[in-house]
Amino acid sequence: MPLALWMLLGVLFFQHLNPAHAQNDKAVIDKVVATVGGEIVLLSEIQDQLSYARQQQPDLPADYDCSILQNLLVQKLLVNQAKLDSVEVKDEEVENQLEARIERLRIYFNQDDKAIEEYYGQSINGIKDQMRGDMRSQLLAERMQAQITEKATITPSEVRTFFSHIPKDSLPYFNSEVEIREIVYKPLVNAEEKAKARKTIDDLRQRITEGGEGFADLAKKFSEDTGSGANGGDLGWQKRGTFVAEFEAMVYNLEPEQISPVVETEFGFHVIQLIERRGNLVHARHILIKPEITEADLEKAKIRLDSVRQLIRSNNVTFSAAVKTFGDKNNASYNNDGRVANPRTGNTFFEVADLDTNIFFAIDGLNPGDITEPIPFRAPDGTRFYRLVQLQSRSKPHKADLKYDYNKIQAAALDQKKAEFTERWVLNKIRSTYLSVSDMYQNCPALAPMLTQNQASRQ
Repeated sequence: MPLALWMLLGVLFFQHLNPAHAQNDKAVIDKVVATVGGEIVLLSEIQDQLSYARQQQPDLPADYDCSILQNLLVQKLLVNQAKLDSVEVKDEEVENQLEARIERLRIYFNQDDKAIEEYYGQSINGIKDQMRGDMRSQLLAERMQAQITEKATITPSEVRTFFSHIPKDSLPYFNSEVEIREIVYKPLVNAEEKAKARKTIDDLRQRITEGGEGFADLAKKFSEDTGSGANGGDLGWQKRGTFVAEFEAMVYNLEPEQISPVVETEFGFHVIQLIERRGNLVHARHILIKPEITEADLEKAKIRLDSVRQLIRSNNVTFSAAVKTFGDKNNASYNNDGRVANPRTGNTFFEVADLDTNIFFAIDGLNPGDITEPIPFRAPDGTRFYRLVQLQSRSKPHKADLKYDYNKIQAAALDQKKAEFTERWVLNKIRSTYLSVSDMYQNCPALAPMLTQNQASRQ
């Protein structure tokens, strides 16, 4: 398969811990099968990716391992050059990405850290340690590739040319898609529940400062921050501007190991401990207690949002104005005029299968411009909200068409151009970079362009 096509379809394959294939590692007798610059490719890397790929698609070509090695060599070449060029990846970037990966594992294991640790046979920190090197390499390669392709742009003429070269019988078929906007409304907490939460956090702080109990232990037991609680409240390294104002003002005024007074934010009540500070970077932990939203609070929120719906329908306020006046500012759509982005694609178009089930049924039968009644939902952290959803547009199933799908076709054309930039860079760079491939892979057709260019430079 041509290198450019591989770069377009998947770019780089990186080894990630994945529950579907994590236990295959010990079955491989490891050895170095390729070296590029100062980087090596292990047989286990190829076998691990091959095992995973076969689970996704059992009928892979017999020489699929050759294609995997090709992509690994491209990855390693990018990493090697990034190191030579002193491309910087900060420790906190790596740690943030590791934490995000662990969060995805927690979703897979229903937020059960013990189940994760039993499955992998090591602690959460041990899993991070195992992933840390690969994560740094991934970020280095991505940063290097971004530098290579930063000047790649696409003109309307090139988009049309790209589209015209796609055979008519190969045009992709797009399912029906919708665009939606939303107003997310957070119910107000009543005074009684707020007082209960305040007493709980006060008691926890006292147990730490006067009772000598461990901050991390209490965070694991009581913190209602699902992202950090299971990890002892550890928030990792964060830069200034990451936290909400009240939290940030406190954390940047603490000394290492110091315990803060109780801090109230829009998320609830916090007790914070600073672990370490490096300039504008802080490493802290916290315990969060959220006031409980009662059914009465939810009913008031529903009534409030229904009145907003009536204001919009009677043209007393625009949807955009209502987003800013009544919407929850911490929701991503708040800063996008209420438009909801599809997390799978990054754009604002949703196929039916991508929609939240409650939204799908709520907008079924609506016409563009219509607004649903208030819909209850829970955020990933368990916070309860109501939202209004407006149907912006609905397309019919159709084959790709420049008139209706220009943005998608433009993105595909740009991806291909970036792939071509990267391919040219790889074939040029490999001429001046040490490359060695084991005899077991010397005859791989996928490796022929790189091997030919490298050998030509030696003659």
